[in-house]
Parts: sequence; C-alpha cells; structure tokens
Amino acid sequence: MGDVAVGARSGHEGPEEGREQLAESPEALTDGVPGMPGEVMEDERTHRGGRSRRQRQRGQQRSFWKELPLLIVIALALALVIKTFLVQAFSIPSDSMQDTLQRGDRVLVDKLTPWFGSEPQRGEVVVFHDPGGWLEGEPTPQQNVVQKGLSFIGLMPSAEEKDLIKRVIAVGGDTVSCKKGGPVVVNGHALSESGYIYPGNTPCDDMPFGPIKIPQGRIWVMGDHRQDSSDSRYHQNLLGNGTVSTKDVVGRAFVVAWPVNRWHVLGVPGTFDQSGLSAAAVSAAPGAAGLAGAVPLVLWRRRRLSGSGTAG
Repeated sequence: MGDVAVGARSGHEGPEEGREQLAESPEALTDGVPGMPGEVMEDERTHRGGRSRRQRQRGQQRSFWKELPLLIVIALALALVIKTFLVQAFSIPSDSMQDTLQRGDRVLVDKLTPWFGSEPQRGEVVVFHDPGGWLEGEPTPQQNVVQKGLSFIGLMPSAEEKDLIKRVIAVGGDTVSCKKGGPVVVNGHALSESGYIYPGNTPCDDMPFGPIKIPQGRIWVMGDHRQDSSDSRYHQNLLGNGTVSTKDVVGRAFVVAWPVNRWHVLGVPGTFDQSGLSAAAVSAAPGAAGLAGAVPLVLWRRRRLSGSGTAG
C-alpha cells in the first residue's frame, strides 16, 4: 500500500511540475527552432538594439551641427578680442624698412603693452596710424569678401586702416639731429646704425635735419631703408613737425611670422643701449626718487598728528 501511494503521488505531480515550468517559460521549447517565436523575438531584440545605436549616432550628429554655430561664434569672438587687445598681423607693403623687413613680410604686433601705459622705446619697430597727411595720395587697396573677413579677425590688415611701420629713433624729451655725411645723434650720442640700415644707404644724406626737441608723448621715426623712406624727416611741415603721437601707435612689431624661412624676432639694436643716451630720463630720476621717498614721510606724519589729536 505504501508503495502504491508513493507511486500515485509521483505519477500525479510529474505532469503538474511540467505544466508549471512550461507556464513560466513558454519560449524554452521554441528557442533555436527556425520560424518559431523564440527566433522571432531574438531577431526583434537585435533589430531594436541596432536601431537604438543608429538613433544615438544620428542624435550625436544633430547635436554637433547644432553646436557648430556656437563654436564658430566663440572662435570669432576670441579672434576679435585677440586682435583688439593682444596681437595683430600686419603685411609690409613697401621697401622702406629693408633689409629688416621685406615687402610682403607678415609681422605680429604686440597691442597689449600700450594698454598698460608703456610707451614706445628707442630702437623698437612700431606700427602707427597715419598722423595726418603722411599717406596722402596713396591708393587704398581693394579687398574681396574673404580678405575682409580675415581682416576682421586680425589675420590680414584692413584696407580702411592706413598704417605705417618705422623704427623709433627718439622719444619725448630727446633731442635728435643728423648732418649730411654724419650719423644720427640722440642727446649728444651718435648712433651706430650699420647693423640695420639698408646696405649702401647713409644715415641722412638725402634729408639732413635738426636739432629737434621731441615733445613729451611723441616719437621721431625713420625707416631702415633711409633713401626710400618717407618718415619723420619728410613731414616736418605738418602738424607735429614730423613727430608721431604715442596715441597713434598701434603696437610694437616683435616677430616676422611669414614667410617661414624669414622667421625672426625683431629686437632692439645694441646702439640704443649705450650709456647716456637717455639723458632726459636720467635728469628726471632724482625728482621721481625724491617724490617716492617723500610720500611715506608725509603719510607717517599725518598718522602721528591724527593719533595725537585723538589722545588729547
């Protein structure tokens, strides 16, 4: 009897367990069988996965194209800021600065230094706006749309901006002169210009000048190709008597950037470092030093008097 009872239970429970398993996973019997639901469901899952990847890729592409205009605007804004406040490229249009600069050279100009109140120094090559009448009669070059765009972001000079490039010879407070057959003399010291004057040129035989006292806030400029440069010497009949206001200075040219085989830094010739050249600056130094020493004494005295008054 016990054996029959055990057998009956086994025979009854087997099919039920099978039905429960079938109810839990009906696809188990059809997985891998061609044309059956298991294979269809697997294909659908694969299809949905591929479609999701394609959708993500399309979304990423759409996102890139949506962000591209913003990236362009940011790049143009940065270029404009750099051109306005930091560095701008200028093209050399003439031979007046040979051999230091050749026609067609591209120089980079430091525009940041003037913003901090630093004025041009002797020996520096500077770009400056036409002080008035220096470029009278010169034709204005025409630019196409691309060139105008490059000019806007500082990669090309603007046709509307009439600028010149020369070397600073004397600054405010200096006295400069040059006699025929002689050197340029600044504050009584002769300049040795053989290192940068165009070979075969003389310092000023074509146009002797001076002595001229340079007003404060102005500079005297000359081209390195002396016999092919319309510089301060030739504009003494105009406002400023040939000098250029430091407010018209765009910046200092510090490097030749193009063409690549002419890349070099535009330094200050050693002749401008000779002792005694800055006579005006030296004479002003004692007064500046006295003022600097007097300020702390005055402040100390005021604090002491204030303290005494409070105590009383």
